[in-house]
Amino acid sequence: MSDLQAAVAHALELGATIADYQPQQTVRVLLDPAGHPFCLYLGVP
Repeated sequence: MSDLQAAVAHALELGATIADYQPQQTVRVLLDPAGHPFCLYLGVP
């Protein structure tokens, strides 16, 4: 499991949902419980 997958799983546990639009492989757009979008992404090492 990548760090991104783990971060998404954690956000989902906290009440986020995955947005329909996903712009890139290394970016995940999620929505907080109020519907506000936020992104999780892998940075450059």
